[in-house]
Amino acid sequence: MLEQKEITGEVKVIVFRLKDEEYGVEVNQVKSIEKLEHITRVPRTPKFVKGVINLRGVVTPIIDLRSRFGLEETAYGESTRIIIVGVGELEVGLIVDAANDVIDIPIDAIEPPPEVVGGVEAAYLRGVAKLEKRLLILLNLDKVLSNEEIKQLDALEG
Repeated sequence: MLEQKEITGEVKVIVFRLKDEEYGVEVNQVKSIEKLEHITRVPRTPKFVKGVINLRGVVTPIIDLRSRFGLEETAYGESTRIIIVGVGELEVGLIVDAANDVIDIPIDAIEPPPEVVGGVEAAYLRGVAKLEKRLLILLNLDKVLSNEEIKQLDALEG
């Protein structure tokens, strides 16, 4: 469910970039935004799972969103960030090209997602927000990882 402020009818999202598109994830699902650090590879995990990091004493699985969405992978740069999000009981790091800002989106500016946006399947999307000259793709984190994948990542944490 979209968490919204009753009075204004807005949802607050963190904006990040993948390739040439801007995406958003709800602020209440974001634990922190980190600079890229050393990722320890884990054998026999899906290609999009880059490994784990030790984040303040917590082993956190790291997913490359470009890889997860079937986009062309690129070398990580100075602006690459890891967005730590909560998916159910699990904390997961999402590698993104850049994390730009935090904005409030009016609920009435959010439309259901088309079948495919920028090569990303609609199943991963919550909606698309039209804001002046920007088009923001809102992620549905519960769908970015399937239940089976969450169980595999949960085993990495433990």
